[in-house]
Amino acid sequence: MKKEKNASLITFALSWVGKKNKKALDKAAKNCAKEEEKTLRGILDYAKDTEWGKAHHFDEILAAKSAEELFALWQKNVPVQDYEDLRPYIERHKQGEENILFPGKPMMYATTSGTTKEPKWIPITHAYYNNIFSKMSKLWLYSFIMHRPKTFWGKCVSIVGKSIEGYAPDGTVCGSVSGVTQRDCPEFIKGLYSAPAEVFAIKDYTARYYALMRSGIEQNTTLLVTANPSTILELQKNVDEFLDDYIDDIEHGTLSKKMNVESEIRAVLEARYKPNPKRAAELRELKAKYGRILPKHYWPNLQTITTWHCGNTSVYRDKYKDFFPEQTLDQEFGYFASECRAGLVMNGGDDTVLFPHNHYFEFVAEEEMESPSPKFFQLSQLQKGKRYIPYITTFGGLYRYNMNDLIECTGAYKTIPTIQFIQKINGIVSMTGEKLSERQFIDAVAQAEKECGQRLQFFVGFADLQESAYHFYFEFQEQGAGQDICDKFTKAVDQALKTDNVEYASKRDSFRVKEPVGHLLEENSFAKFKAAMMKNGARDGQFKMNLLMQDDKRREYFKELVRS
Repeated sequence: MKKEKNASLITFALSWVGKKNKKALDKAAKNCAKEEEKTLRGILDYAKDTEWGKAHHFDEILAAKSAEELFALWQKNVPVQDYEDLRPYIERHKQGEENILFPGKPMMYATTSGTTKEPKWIPITHAYYNNIFSKMSKLWLYSFIMHRPKTFWGKCVSIVGKSIEGYAPDGTVCGSVSGVTQRDCPEFIKGLYSAPAEVFAIKDYTARYYALMRSGIEQNTTLLVTANPSTILELQKNVDEFLDDYIDDIEHGTLSKKMNVESEIRAVLEARYKPNPKRAAELRELKAKYGRILPKHYWPNLQTITTWHCGNTSVYRDKYKDFFPEQTLDQEFGYFASECRAGLVMNGGDDTVLFPHNHYFEFVAEEEMESPSPKFFQLSQLQKGKRYIPYITTFGGLYRYNMNDLIECTGAYKTIPTIQFIQKINGIVSMTGEKLSERQFIDAVAQAEKECGQRLQFFVGFADLQESAYHFYFEFQEQGAGQDICDKFTKAVDQALKTDNVEYASKRDSFRVKEPVGHLLEENSFAKFKAAMMKNGARDGQFKMNLLMQDDKRREYFKELVRS
C-alpha cells in the first residue's frame, strides 16, 4: 500500500510539472510561424552583444519590421555553419574567454565525434540547459505517463553517459548532458533509478552492463531508457551469460568479484546491496521454467521502453521484438543529438514534434542539398512526405548549424510539422550512433599504412547492419600479401578509428559495433568495379565512388572481387 501511495505521488508530481510544459507546447502549436519569428528574435537579443552577434549584425537583423524581413536579413548576414566553422570560437571559450558565441561561459560541454580527428565540444549554456533542455526533459517524462500511467510505479533502468568525462583548459566540465540531468535531478527522481550514477563511470563495458542488470533484474522495473536499441541486445546478452552470477549476487547481497569494477565504485554499489533470497529464488524458478529468461519474464510489469526507431535502427529492434510484455509501449526516443534536443514524441508513436518555441529551424529540400544557393524553408513551410536537411539555431551558440541529417516531414501536431529521422548524409555512416565519416576512414587507412609498412592500391569500407560490423576491402600494392597481413592491417585501422572518433571507440568497447572484418581484393579491383557500374548504366563523367558506405548493392560487387 505504501509503495502504491509513493508511486501515485511521484506520478502526480511528474504530471504536474509535465503538464505546465505541455501547455507551453500547445500554445506554440497554435501558430508555428509566429513562434519561429519570436524564437529567432529571442536568440538574436540574447546574443547581440557577443563578439559573434556584433560581427553578424544581430542588432540590425532585430530591427526588421516583419517576419519576412527578419528571415531575409538573417540569411543575408549569417552564413551556414558546420562545427569546423565554429571550432575556433569554441576553442576560445574553452580557454576561458567569455561573450564570444554567447553571453558569458557555458555551464558544460557535451563531447561527441566530429568529421575530423578532433572531437566536437558542444557548448551547453545555462540558458539552454535551464530554460529548454530541463523543461523538455520534464515533458518527456510526462509523455510516458500520458500513454502508460504506471510507468513510474517501479524502477527505471536508464543508460546515460558519464556526467564528467574531462575538463576544458579553463576547468569547465565536459561530459554527457543526460548524465548531468540524472545526477542533478531531485532526490525523489533519483530514487526511481535502479542503479546509482556511479555505474556509468565503470570503464569495462561488460562490468558496467553487469552492474546495471544485476541491479535492474532484482527490482520491479517499469521503465527502460536507452537511445540506442543495440544496447538492449547487449544488456540481454549480459543476462544470458551471467544470470547465475546475478542470482548468486542477489541472494547474498554482493557484486561478483569476476567483474572489473573500480574499487571506489564497487564500494558505493556494495553499500546499497542487501541479501534478497526471495528474488533469487524467483529468478531460479524462471530459469527452470523458460531456460532463457527475457524481460517479459523478469520484468513482467514493464510499462515503457524508449529508444530510437528511425533511420537504420529497425535492424536491432527486429531482434528484440518478442522480448517484452504485451502491455509495454515502445516509444521513439525523438530527434535528439548532442547539439540540441530538437523535439519530442507526443503521440506514443514515431513522429517527433519539433519545438519552435525553443529552437529556430531552417530546412533545405533533399533535391537541393548539393545546390550552391539552395532555398531555405521555415519549419511552418514543410510539406508532408518531403525530405529535408535541417539547420538549427539555438541558445547554445549554434547558428544556422548543419545537422548533416536527412529527415522526412510526416504530418503535423496542430500547426507544427512532425518529422522522422531518415539517415546521416555527406559521407557519414552510423549504424548505432558512431557517426563514422569517410574522412576518418581515409585517415585511419593512411595511419595503418605507416604502422604496417604496407601500401594500398585501393580500399573501400561497408557498414553491415545485420552484423553491426564494418567490412573493409583492401587491395595491397604487394599482391603477395596474405590474409594474415590483411587482418593485421584491419586491426590497425580499427585502432586508428578508435583514437580519432570517440563515438566509434565507445560503440566498439561496448560491443554495439563488432570487430571489423578485413577482405583481400584481387588485382585491379577498382577498374573492374567501375566497368561493372558502366555496364549497368552509370555515366563515366558522373561516376562517383564513396570509400565508406552503407550500400548492400555495391558491396555485392566487391564480394565478387575478394581473392579466393
